[in-house]
Amino acid sequence: MKTRVAKHVAELPKSGIRKFFDIVAQSKDVVSLGVGEPDFDTPWHISRAAVTCLEDGGTHYTSNLGTPQLRQAICRYLDRRFAAAFDWTKEVLVTVGVSEAIDLAIRALCAPGDEVLYHEPCFVSYSATIKLAHATPVPVATRVEDAFRLTVEALEKKVTPRTKALLLNFPCNPTGATLAPREMLAILQFCERHDIILLADEVYSELNYEIDDSVPPSKQPCLPSFAGFPEYRDRVILLNGFSKSWAMTGYRLGYVCGPEDIIDAMMKIHQYGIMSAPTLAQAAGVEAMDQGDNDVARMRREYQKRRDFLVPALNGLGIKTLMPKGAFYLFPDIRATGLSSEDFCMKLLKEYGVACVPGPAFGTCAEGFIRMSYATSLEKIKVAVERIEQMLAAI
Repeated sequence: MKTRVAKHVAELPKSGIRKFFDIVAQSKDVVSLGVGEPDFDTPWHISRAAVTCLEDGGTHYTSNLGTPQLRQAICRYLDRRFAAAFDWTKEVLVTVGVSEAIDLAIRALCAPGDEVLYHEPCFVSYSATIKLAHATPVPVATRVEDAFRLTVEALEKKVTPRTKALLLNFPCNPTGATLAPREMLAILQFCERHDIILLADEVYSELNYEIDDSVPPSKQPCLPSFAGFPEYRDRVILLNGFSKSWAMTGYRLGYVCGPEDIIDAMMKIHQYGIMSAPTLAQAAGVEAMDQGDNDVARMRREYQKRRDFLVPALNGLGIKTLMPKGAFYLFPDIRATGLSSEDFCMKLLKEYGVACVPGPAFGTCAEGFIRMSYATSLEKIKVAVERIEQMLAAI
C-alpha cells in the first residue's frame, strides 16, 4: 500500500517534535520543557463568550471569511497594538489556526518551480508546507553569533529569479529571537528589490519582553510588526492567531491579513477545503481581541519570570544560552558536552526525566543546540535545572 501514497507526501519526514514526544508520552515522572503550548488555561471571560454563543444557537456556518464581528475586532486590535491598518471587508480571512493560514498563503502564491525562502532554525512545518504546495523550500541559516536574527546579507546569497516569497517567524520558535524595526525595514526593502512577497508569521508578537508591563496596555507604544510599514502594505501577508498570546491552542483559530487579491485567492482554497473556522471559537476570538490585553500582559509577566530564572541557571551550569527577547523558548548550545543534540536529549529524558527537543528538528543548521520551552511552571523548571545539573556532573 505504501507505493500508492503520493511520492511527495511519502518523502516528508514526520515532525521532529512529535516523534520525540511519542517517547515522552510513555515515560513517567518527566518534566517537559518541550511542547510549545501555554500552561495557562484560556481566560474564563474568553471561554464564556464561546459558551454564550453556544447557548444562543451559534452552531451554524459563518461566512467563509469569518464573522464580521471577528474581522472587525481583528482590525481594531491590529490598529491599536501594531498601527497596522486593514479593511475588514476584503483584507482579512479567519483560519483554522496559523498553520492553515501559512498553508493557504503558500498554495495561493506558488506554482511548481517557484522557490520560497525561509530561515532556519524555524517551526517544523515550514519546509513540509512548501513542499506540499509543490514549491521548493530554500533554507537560510541564522547563526548564534547573530543572536539568530535573519540578515539581508544571508538572504541575498539565497535569492534567485525563481524566488516567489519569504516566510519568516519573529519572535521566533524555536530561538526566541526578535528583529528590531530597522532590521524589519531592511528585509522589506530586500523583498521590494527582488519583487518577493513577505509572509510574516507573527503568532508570538505579543510575547515580546521589551514591552514595559508597568504601563497599562492601553498606554503602551505600538509593537513592531511587518504590517506596520504602510509603504510596503502590498508586499506583506500577515499571519497571526490566538493560540500563544491568549492560551487558546484548542480553539484552533488564526487569521491572515493582506492585499485583497491574495486574500481572495486564499479564501477560495479555504472555501473548498475548510468552509469556515469554528463558530464558537470565533465568538471567543472577539472577546480576546477586545478585552484580553490584561490577560496577555499577566501571562507575559509570568513567562518573563521563568525566562529570567532559567537563562542564568543554564549559563551557570556551563550551558551557553542567549537571553531571548520573545516567545517562550530557549535555544541552548550543548556542544561543549561533546554529545549530539539527539543523544543529549535522549540521555536527559531516559536517565534524568527531563524532556527537551533536539535542535535539528528545526533545521540541519541547529545541530549542537536544543529547544527548551518555559511554558511550564517555575516549580517544574527548578526541578528540571536540578536534574540537568546531575546529568552534567555525570558526564
